Amino acid sequence: MRSVRARTSLGATLVVALALAVAGVALLAVLRGSLASQAELQANVTARSVAVQVAAGTPFGELDLPDEAEEHPVQVVSDGRVVALGEGIEAIEGAGSRSVQVVPVGPVEEGDAGGGVSEDVRYSTGEVTVEGEREAYRFAAVEVKAGDGREATVYAGSAVQAAAVSGVRTAMLAALPALLVVVAGTTWLVTRRALAPVEGIRREMAAVTASADLSRRVPEPGTHDEVARLARTTNETLAALEASVERQRRFVADASHELRSPIASLRTQLEVGAAHPALLDLPGAVEDTVRLQGLAADLLLLARLDAGERPGQARVDLAALVRAEVAQRSGDRAPVRVAAEGAAEVSGSRAQLVRVLGNLLDNAQRHAEGEVVVEVRRDGGEVLLAVADDGAGVPEAERERIFERFVRLDDARSRDEGGAGLGLAIARDVAARHGGTLRAARSPSGGARFELRLPAV
Repeated sequence: MRSVRARTSLGATLVVALALAVAGVALLAVLRGSLASQAELQANVTARSVAVQVAAGTPFGELDLPDEAEEHPVQVVSDGRVVALGEGIEAIEGAGSRSVQVVPVGPVEEGDAGGGVSEDVRYSTGEVTVEGEREAYRFAAVEVKAGDGREATVYAGSAVQAAAVSGVRTAMLAALPALLVVVAGTTWLVTRRALAPVEGIRREMAAVTASADLSRRVPEPGTHDEVARLARTTNETLAALEASVERQRRFVADASHELRSPIASLRTQLEVGAAHPALLDLPGAVEDTVRLQGLAADLLLLARLDAGERPGQARVDLAALVRAEVAQRSGDRAPVRVAAEGAAEVSGSRAQLVRVLGNLLDNAQRHAEGEVVVEVRRDGGEVLLAVADDGAGVPEAERERIFERFVRLDDARSRDEGGAGLGLAIARDVAARHGGTLRAARSPSGGARFELRLPAV
């Protein structure tokens, strides 16, 4: 019972059994009601045919009763006495009297009272024994008045065909187990076939877990059902996980490589200074320490972003932020011109947005020839912050790769001049966390233009 196949088969079998039971009870009730209605109709017709004879003045002893008493038993009762009884009836219950002894009475005489048959009819259920066979009947009772004023009641019965109902019930009970076995077996086979791809997915996932090989993929069935969608989603998850793990491995390797150089340089300078104090390059040591501090801060920020750190929900005016940050950058080699149109508020972390602006300005300062332009304005439901320079620009084929971590397009630049290759990667990650985008384009002056778009508030 731990398998889906077993539970599904049992559930389907129970549901079918319950449905068949309800349907069987309803069918038997309808059949029984239909047979009872038919029996009442036949009994009423027979009773009225006899009552008409009595009303016409036919003596009780000369009534033309049905020959087949086992099909339509008739009893006529007058003043509590049985005055006519169908031939062969040995016992009767549910009619006017349980007696089977006919009491002779005088002939019906014509009188002034006039005879008639009542329109009313009463029904009852009883049993009659005819020639040793006992059976259930539905009786119709009709009141009749003879021509001389005497009153009588004609009871005519019709078999309710209980045997037919019993036969149908027996057949249904006999067929039910076989039908349930067929349902259970069919459900088991169909479920087994439907879940076969799921078992394949499970085995492949177990193999992936055991081998730690995220390049493997689960088999995708050729169907277009839920199992096929599950397989596709699983493969997409594995692909995303593989890319994430590979990115993490590359990040660790690149971070280790980037950290090794300034640490080694700083250690060398300190060791030389310890042995020969006069040769200590103190400014170089400070510069390496600052660079190492900046790299560590970048790595920590990336680690927090990868961990899913959400930005704040403060309202930040990007135009005011740009003016304030540009005013503080007194040591830039290229002048920065700000073009801001009114307020441009967004929601997020001011510290992280300052970091994005600083990274974009640092990148522009490294490549600019004579000027850097910062533009801030609302563009529909977004706020656009663009940083452009008049340098060599970014080749179109490289405009996505520059946002990868530790990527430097100019290999000829030293690491000190070109940075660690994390600024643009951090800027794009922060933009994505704020629900925005960051892309590279060509500026009107031919240099690079980086456009940050964030939802306006």
